[in-house]
Amino acid sequence: MTSKIDRRNKIKARIRGRISGTAARPRMTVFRSNKQIYVQLIDDLAGKTLVATSSKGIAEGTKIEIAAAVGKAIAAKALEAGITEVVFDRNGYLFHGRVKSLADAAREGGLKF
Repeated sequence: MTSKIDRRNKIKARIRGRISGTAARPRMTVFRSNKQIYVQLIDDLAGKTLVATSSKGIAEGTKIEIAAAVGKAIAAKALEAGITEVVFDRNGYLFHGRVKSLADAAREGGLKF
């Protein structure tokens, strides 16, 4: 029987086999812990993180509302850096709840993916 972590790692490997980020269209990856949510824009060709943000400074609202605030924040930082298009990497997590909320808020903030 496989554990939740093994299942997520299998999904993650499958996703990473298909997508890759470039300087023009970086990979937007999400990491979600029990308390926080983190997001980065990564250029895989250069191996560098271009923009990153997290929920560490945000303490108001539910986890889903906080994820939406992080999505808006990453969109604002990306637009400042001149990035308008990204490739979304959900990092093996299901696309609902906090991950979906972050993605929708980033789209509303001006990112295209």
